[in-house]
Amino acid sequence: MNRPSNRLDAALLASGRELFPSTGCAGLSLRVLAEHAGVNAGMFHYHFKSKDNFLRTLLQQLYEEMYAGLQLDAGHDGPAFDRLGAALTSLARFARDHRRVLARIWMDVLAGEAVALEFVRDNAPRHLGLLAELVERCRAEGALRELPPVQRLVFLLGALVLPMVFAAGLVDAGVAPLRLRRDFDAQVMSDAAIAQRVALALAALRAGPAPPPRRRPRQRVEA
Repeated sequence: MNRPSNRLDAALLASGRELFPSTGCAGLSLRVLAEHAGVNAGMFHYHFKSKDNFLRTLLQQLYEEMYAGLQLDAGHDGPAFDRLGAALTSLARFARDHRRVLARIWMDVLAGEAVALEFVRDNAPRHLGLLAELVERCRAEGALRELPPVQRLVFLLGALVLPMVFAAGLVDAGVAPLRLRRDFDAQVMSDAAIAQRVALALAALRAGPAPPPRRRPRQRVEA
């Protein structure tokens, strides 16, 4: 049975998840947060001491959920290539489901918000390192073509995660063309669309026979 203090923590963090995409770090009001959670404002300070500590807890909780799923998919039995596909699918689905939070974190980083900068600095090496190691295992097993390692990783993340955050941001803001907004969820955000992009991205990097050498065009000989 959960203690009352645990329930208050959970209520405040749940409200924080709902409010953060609209407010970001700077705009989050402790009074509004407490009212939204149905918690006395004094209890907020009792549990979290400060807004910065609350934001650290909120963002870290969300990150650990993502990272646990990523570790699970990256660590199951089977070829590294299959595990890479599962890990990328997990990451893309998380980015889809939390795209507004991720977009706000990125905006706060660009704005120089200290908590957001600290969060990204402390955590980005974890999932990027895990993916980079898995990609290298794929290469060592002969499953991926030879490319600079950073190029491979950036290509995969650009193909799978960026559409969930930046393209979705344009759609959510209503500034994308109407046809794009109408078809976006089905053609970009669905599980089927994610699986298709994962397959396409991995197919682009998969090792295969070397392409035939390009033939130089014949030069015309003037009569």
